[in-house]
Amino acid sequence: MLDSHRNVALACALSALAGYVDGIGFLHLGGLCVFFKSSNSTRMGVSLAEGDWWGAAAALGLIALFVVGAAAGSLIVLGRGANRQPWLLLAEAGLLALAALYYQIGLPNVAIAAIVLAMGLENAVFQIDGGAGLGLTYVTGALVKAGQMIAAALSGGVRWAWVPNLLLWTALVTGAVCGALAYHWINLAAIWFAAGVALALSAIVAATTHR
Repeated sequence: MLDSHRNVALACALSALAGYVDGIGFLHLGGLCVFFKSSNSTRMGVSLAEGDWWGAAAALGLIALFVVGAAAGSLIVLGRGANRQPWLLLAEAGLLALAALYYQIGLPNVAIAAIVLAMGLENAVFQIDGGAGLGLTYVTGALVKAGQMIAAALSGGVRWAWVPNLLLWTALVTGAVCGALAYHWINLAAIWFAAGVALALSAIVAATTHR
């Protein structure tokens, strides 16, 4: 997927957006994540072991919503053909805007649900023909790939092939820093900025796609 400057730039922008949103969600949910489902699955298991049924249910709910969002993203991919990315990003922007609105009217839990759906949706941006693609809301795979490519470079392979994957991680961490700062400033209202970024990316991708 990271085979062009355009795709690298878009992937990094979306990874930063995901980090921003997860930084906000992490603080609001007290340690649960809006897209790191490995972490939430571990939390659910620990909660079950400790008899914390409410904590386990909360983690499971976030996991289920994320899966629904991912499925919705795949449906958009399958229904929009070559112009899938702008529509997908527009849908993400809409969900994030709804999340901000729900927070403004005093429904923070519904706002979190919309945020989780949006993060699930985002993973279909680089999906290929309805199948697997580049995951944008988690970076474990990117770090593993970077390590493998560093090993390949040291063994005589392509020298800088690992850089795009490391950039994805850097973008996510940078986004998380910004999200945490924004949350401490204006709480979940900080999601308005994320909605604006997703909308701008949708317009940029649409413009560059039709050139």
